[in-house]
Amino acid sequence: MYSFLVRGKMRPNTFIRFSSTGKNLCFHEEMKKNYIPTNFFQKTVLTVGSAAVALLDPQRGDMIACLGEVSGEMALKSLREKMLESPEGASILQEMPRINSKTVCFKKLSEMPERTVGRVYANFMRDNNITADSRLPVQFIADSDLAYVMQRYREVHDLVHATLFMKTTMLGEVTIKWVEGIQTKLPMCIGGGIWGAARLKPKHRQLYLKYYLPWAIQTGNNAKLLQAIYFEKRWDQNIDDFHKEMNIVPLTKV
Repeated sequence: MYSFLVRGKMRPNTFIRFSSTGKNLCFHEEMKKNYIPTNFFQKTVLTVGSAAVALLDPQRGDMIACLGEVSGEMALKSLREKMLESPEGASILQEMPRINSKTVCFKKLSEMPERTVGRVYANFMRDNNITADSRLPVQFIADSDLAYVMQRYREVHDLVHATLFMKTTMLGEVTIKWVEGIQTKLPMCIGGGIWGAARLKPKHRQLYLKYYLPWAIQTGNNAKLLQAIYFEKRWDQNIDDFHKEMNIVPLTKV
């Protein structure tokens, strides 16, 4: 493990604005404020409706978020158990860190040396004009522990893109959805991989079938669980060392 542990202690990181003290309580309070209770019938309607809208318009992030919440309870339970199996994943669940403009100093990340995880992430967000505050809060998951797992999945999604060198094009999104689907088993991710691929243009579909899909399957199966990586403790890690440690072989340019 690179910088997660130093002589048996957690390594402090100056690129995180706040300590983790009280974050658990803050998230639970936020979750209670945003939570919308639903019964089985309502969840069914939301599942069908959000899936239909997301299929017709993949840009509807609110519908994709809704679908992930109302259809992913079993997958989230399994994902949480997998996170608990690693020291980093267990620490994430215990401390409940958040990734947004209040908790991460992107200015400092952008000043880090080239090819560090932090710099790669900051450059990705800048180049794609993405803000870390764009991820919607969880609303339809009653269990606050599972709600956090879903929130963490959303907030590290851009980090997965960045560290896997995958663009935010339709081809890139479909590829990442396969990696995430294999690792998390979330129906939203698996469905996004299947139905998103159907929307690819012929040229991109050929690249997808020949290069991107095989790479995504290999990465999803071989790489360490990406949702269990404490990225915030690894900002200064060289990206090549990160890939080696996580069993990631970047897709060569095609």
